[in-house]
Amino acid sequence: MAHFALQKLHILPSTLANMSEREKAFIYASIQLRIEEEKRQNDKIKKVRAPRRGRGR
Repeated sequence: MAHFALQKLHILPSTLANMSEREKAFIYASIQLRIEEEKRQNDKIKKVRAPRRGRGR
């Protein structure tokens, strides 16, 4: 999750290390929610793009 914090949220490792446990917990929970939402969106896109089989083509 530290990698995600750096790459997507631009939170430096030193900044993350200096956060309180409550702040880190909040950041990690937020990251988890964002990852879950991105996964749902990707799954939705894949469903739309999936070729339909058995339609006589």
